[in-house]
Amino acid sequence: MCGISGLFYFDRQRPAEEFVINRMRAATRHRGPDDSGTYLKRNVGLGFNRLSIIDLAGGHQPLCNEDGSVWIVFNGEIYNFQELHNDLVSRGHRFRTRSDTETIVHAWEEFGEKCVEKLRGMFAFVIWDERQQVLFGARDRIGIKPFYYYQDAQGFAFASEIKSLLEVPWITPEVETEALREFLRRRYVIAPHTMLRGIRKLQPGHTVRADAAGVRIEKYWEIPLDTPREFSESEAIDEAGALFQECVKTHLVSDVPLGAFLSGGLDSSCVVGLMARLGVRQIKTFSIGYDGPENELDYARVVARHFHTDHHELRLTPLEFRDVLPKIVWHMDEPVGDTASIPLFFLAEFARREVTVALSGEGSDEIFGGYPGYPRMLTLGRLNRIPGAHILGRAIGSVAGDTKIRKYADMLGRPLEWRYGGVGGLFSEGQTARLLGEATDGFDGVAAAYGDCPGMPDLTRMSYLDLKTWLPDDLLVKADRMSMANALELRVPFLDHVLVEHAARLPNHFKVRGSVTKYLLKKWAVGLLPPEIVYRSKKGFPVPTRSWFRADLADFVRDTLLARNGAARKFFDVDEMKHVFDMHRREDRSEQIYSLLVFDAWYEQFVRSRPANVESGEQVLPAITG
Repeated sequence: MCGISGLFYFDRQRPAEEFVINRMRAATRHRGPDDSGTYLKRNVGLGFNRLSIIDLAGGHQPLCNEDGSVWIVFNGEIYNFQELHNDLVSRGHRFRTRSDTETIVHAWEEFGEKCVEKLRGMFAFVIWDERQQVLFGARDRIGIKPFYYYQDAQGFAFASEIKSLLEVPWITPEVETEALREFLRRRYVIAPHTMLRGIRKLQPGHTVRADAAGVRIEKYWEIPLDTPREFSESEAIDEAGALFQECVKTHLVSDVPLGAFLSGGLDSSCVVGLMARLGVRQIKTFSIGYDGPENELDYARVVARHFHTDHHELRLTPLEFRDVLPKIVWHMDEPVGDTASIPLFFLAEFARREVTVALSGEGSDEIFGGYPGYPRMLTLGRLNRIPGAHILGRAIGSVAGDTKIRKYADMLGRPLEWRYGGVGGLFSEGQTARLLGEATDGFDGVAAAYGDCPGMPDLTRMSYLDLKTWLPDDLLVKADRMSMANALELRVPFLDHVLVEHAARLPNHFKVRGSVTKYLLKKWAVGLLPPEIVYRSKKGFPVPTRSWFRADLADFVRDTLLARNGAARKFFDVDEMKHVFDMHRREDRSEQIYSLLVFDAWYEQFVRSRPANVESGEQVLPAITG
């Protein structure tokens, strides 16, 4: 895993500034503490930080082809690089290293922009082709690796993290007010937008090309929405299981110590189980817990004992959360109101003491139908076929004393697009308007995603929505940032695009059946995991912020969000924030409170006061000149 950054000016006579590239690179030293480098030639500059994983001696970047006419900076792992290497050698290409990075360079020479279609893995890279005078970049199909950019009349800048872009003198951080509404509604901002005006995310499965004529962005991959294949249940279990095992096997390639995150849930337990089945000895597993009902360490121990892993545990306290929040927000780069960032940061820091690579279970819920909201929405969809469903819903809602009953009653008679806004819902439309002081326009990535899959079954549309929004703009953001904050590479075998495509073509009754989610995966896992793990209820990555914000951290929350010079008070209505605090005494509003805290800390660090520049005493490495 690494950090990439760079500049391209449309005017060939304007040289890329070395000091700017070095500052961009220095801003993300945490992403690559093992090595760094810079390439400069006229109007192009590339910066790189390296965390060495494969070919420790030969993987220095920026890396070039034989004659120095093609240069690359690359973040990620290409799992089929050996197969590609052999194919390219047979076509006459000569390699100087055994790194996956050089494979991309020669694939570009051989296939041009279609080289991305040959890659299997997680990646964000940029290639400079001196002969064609073209800068070409790409992001992996699912969005596992980040790619931010800024474009104006002068040129094009790119980076793995926003903080690198803010080192470019002509980029000024300003809040994109249209993104505020989406953040409050979803707790994150959906690509291609960000919370900063002009800074955008290259969407998953897209490429970008910059040359003297300007910038062109194109899609090269899409989640399959074709007719599901016909399977018998046993065929479906065998095929999906064999493919998942193959994906885990490819994700084990490493020249450094490797382990796994283990929550005790189905997904991470499956990953650990397959590592054991594939012959990994003394697997190092890492779990985090708390002193309270949210603790899941007992389940993780069951799995660890079953597979005889070298198991490590960590416990988290409220004061640790308070003290580390600004650091987490700085590393997250974007305001993302997901409390799971907290344990993930500490878990990555903990694991890095033992390993450099860890496997994780992200992505299973999106591809195999694992979220509890899916069967609820399907049930509501069936109830909506009853004549007068909306009238019935209003009647139930008017007499129901329970908040959840009122919520679901209000959904009767409503279309799926109204009922289901994705996993990460936060404030209602009315709450959002009150917080902002008025009803405002804003981006709506959820509506855009629904618009791309019209006429499909409800489960297909919900899964598609979450794969396009929640997964890349929340889950994978925190997975990348919290691991790279600690120089740890996190791999997600469930999100190998070959497995994603296979799962997309499974009939929906293999994903959700009645109230059972991840039906097929659970059927397969029975032969791998202890029975008490397979059918236990889903917990996610629980954090006890509900109790923390009522007791230990209640004063901290009020003092922070109501501070006269605070960011929250600048953007959000004070009375409405107080109402959220008061309501939290009766019902859980911890996710809303956490999101407000995150925005407050993010604004302070990324807008009000610019991120720190090059650290004093940093050794600036000499540029590689073409």
